[in-house]
Amino acid sequence: MSGYIVWWIMAAVLVGVELATGTFYLLAVGAAFAIGGLVAWLGFEGWVQFGVASLVSVAGVTAAHRWRKSHAEEPQMQAFDIGQIVKVIEWREDGTARVQYRGSYWDAELATPHTPKRESMSIREMRGSVLVLTAPNE
Repeated sequence: MSGYIVWWIMAAVLVGVELATGTFYLLAVGAAFAIGGLVAWLGFEGWVQFGVASLVSVAGVTAAHRWRKSHAEEPQMQAFDIGQIVKVIEWREDGTARVQYRGSYWDAELATPHTPKRESMSIREMRGSVLVLTAPNE
């Protein structure tokens, strides 16, 4: 079997696996293997084939990483917690509270200084591990 056929088979396998993962990294490496096959088809020696495929692979993976990093979305985990009701265990003098939510205890603060303090509050947002609370009907 010719060397360029092996390159192209490996490229096809990598692109096929990429379709299952969706990360674009294997797509970059698969494209590099296809270019390595093109270099082999043009008649260059093995070290040139590997060199070109390596350079294109590094450039492609770097480009895929930068693209993925620039298009990263913020985690959407807070959406689940917004609007949920928590039980206030204690109100502190500084206006913060200790609440029970999802089986553990959390620190909480009022959304505004004018928010009424109640035994049950609603989560408006999360700031790190601190719950921001409002009255349940607000």
